[in-house]
Amino acid sequence: MSNNTDIDYGPLMGLIGTWKGDKGLDVAPEPDGAENNPYYETITFEAIGDVTNAESQTLTALHYRQIVHRKSTDDVFHDETGYWLWDSRSETIMHSFTIPRAVCVLAGGKHTGAKNEDGSVTLEVSAGIDDAQWNIIQSPFMQSNARTTAFRHRITVGNGKLSYSETTIVDIYGKVFEHTDDNELLLQ
Repeated sequence: MSNNTDIDYGPLMGLIGTWKGDKGLDVAPEPDGAENNPYYETITFEAIGDVTNAESQTLTALHYRQIVHRKSTDDVFHDETGYWLWDSRSETIMHSFTIPRAVCVLAGGKHTGAKNEDGSVTLEVSAGIDDAQWNIIQSPFMQSNARTTAFRHRITVGNGKLSYSETTIVDIYGKVFEHTDDNELLLQ
């Protein structure tokens, strides 16, 4: 790994820093329907340099940690850590992360480097339980009781603002549920 300041982080560059937002809404499954949880959070993205795989692929990488608190109790209800990676040669964005529920995700998507009219950048990745390239791994308990079958994540970042929308498809309580999270954050 390299920590060279000349590294091109491509579309990930705008993520670097600490972000805070208090407009979050988590729509989570419950046995009798859905639960709406307003939340606030902090996400910290740190540049870690580049990584070379098999002497032929170079990725630039950011490490991140996301801590989410319920507004109603101030309790942490989500703690996530992982990496955002950029492969400039194949124009591929990768998002790998784990949550302390014994679930790991490797999501990916293409990005041409195009910017939105306001100069912001939109990153989109997805994964699926049956996808050969972008997959979801989970413990036997989670597979039997709260199986994640798909994941989609869309971030728009620029001009000191970050907004995201995330959907996790979960087979839980005998039904398929779209667990969603949305928030707007500001660079600190």
